[in-house]
Amino acid sequence: MKHLKKLTLLHSNDLHGDFLVEKVDDKLVGGVSMLSGYVNKVRREEENVIYAIAGDMFQGSLIDSEFKGVSTIEIMNLLAPDVVTIGNHEVDYGLAHLLFLEKCANFPIINANLHMKHNGRRLFRSHRILEIDGMKVLFIGILTEEVLQKTKLEKLIGTLVDIREAAEEVGRICDAYQTEDIDFTVLLTHVGIEADQQLAAILDPRWGVDLIIGGHSHTLLEKPIEVNGIPIVQAASGTDQIGRFDIMVDTDLNSIDSYTWQLIPITPDRCPEDKALKEVIEKYHNITETKYNRILTRFPERYTHPARNRETQVGKIFADAFKDSLGLDIMLHASGSLRSHSLGPIMTLKDLQEMEPFDEEVYRYVVTGSQFRHMMEYMLRDEAFDPNAHTEFYQFSEGMRIVYNKKQKKVTSFTMYGREVGDDEKLRVGMHQFHFKNLKTGLDISESEITRNGMPKVIATRSLGLLEEYFSSHPHLTAPEEQRLVIEE
Repeated sequence: MKHLKKLTLLHSNDLHGDFLVEKVDDKLVGGVSMLSGYVNKVRREEENVIYAIAGDMFQGSLIDSEFKGVSTIEIMNLLAPDVVTIGNHEVDYGLAHLLFLEKCANFPIINANLHMKHNGRRLFRSHRILEIDGMKVLFIGILTEEVLQKTKLEKLIGTLVDIREAAEEVGRICDAYQTEDIDFTVLLTHVGIEADQQLAAILDPRWGVDLIIGGHSHTLLEKPIEVNGIPIVQAASGTDQIGRFDIMVDTDLNSIDSYTWQLIPITPDRCPEDKALKEVIEKYHNITETKYNRILTRFPERYTHPARNRETQVGKIFADAFKDSLGLDIMLHASGSLRSHSLGPIMTLKDLQEMEPFDEEVYRYVVTGSQFRHMMEYMLRDEAFDPNAHTEFYQFSEGMRIVYNKKQKKVTSFTMYGREVGDDEKLRVGMHQFHFKNLKTGLDISESEITRNGMPKVIATRSLGLLEEYFSSHPHLTAPEEQRLVIEE
């Protein structure tokens, strides 16, 4: 006779400071206070409930960036997840600050990857064993390669980035706790849905991994993806929905006997509002509203940034702002740094900071025409057009035009102000610090290669200050109409 116990497992990922309720088609959706209301409701209704978050609590809202995550930790403490893993944006305020924020958290933060380079010592607990109704549930935190990119500025810190290495780390942890009679094992990852599937495919079944709850790629699923017998899920991003597993655990075989999974919309009809949490959020919201409600500029209409892997109206405006301010030939503005889908017609300081929350140095470096063509061919490789891929994609500034042939996988034309650029011609290119430090990953060119053309230089110490000044001095701006990137099918 089977010994079965029910486990209800709720999960979120990529919250990105999405604290406030939104109105969509005259209906209220999302917000942490309603999300908390649903979690508390399920905790009252069900006996064995665990709530897990798969990374990226931080970055994406003014409330988060203004208080450098301290506000987020206070809000998350009231939301009270049972276990959380780290995402790439958890290090945006620096690793030292992240370690400080961990001390402020009343919930466990796990990660098996970040370690000190000189002695291999982990910075966080690799796992957490939660005991519930006599069951032992093991959670292991696995991280994305992008964290290593961010921590290149932190010379003492390393991370395991290879999927095979990550699998081996999972095996070591699982083996080490076999004697604990673990009933259920969950990988809490932040590597993206494609990498989750690769990871599941190479896990040894004897390690007993039952589920993968992931993040990073913001994937909206209709049902779990099963690889190697392991269900893999995400809950898109933000607080508009939450994932819910109802699992029957076979405590003799330490595995899933049966399960159902659904994505629950966070709406007032099913999610009673957590009023205590709402008051805390409103406290922070009122502070930021007062400080950041100053109007910077206006546009003739609302402009959009609907996707990260195509040229957008907002992308062109922001790239032009840097080019005009810094005297560059080309500004490459990362699409992923633009965090909202639309902007205007009135733009306040709050709108600016929510659109681009990253306040970084801007670097200028020199490349030749042939090097730049190679960079563009790498950026526009087939993977860049996969909506589930997380490759780097850049918005172009005024004057340049790239024509790329997808069949030939080649840049067939690269012009500046209508004139074809020669292979040996030198160009001054601007880029934010994070992307400059990861040129090899993003554009397949090394810092040593470009240094041969001239020493790179920091030409702005605060990108947000530059943008604030630019938009304040340009009271009426129109999105350029010209097409700067042409894709020939």
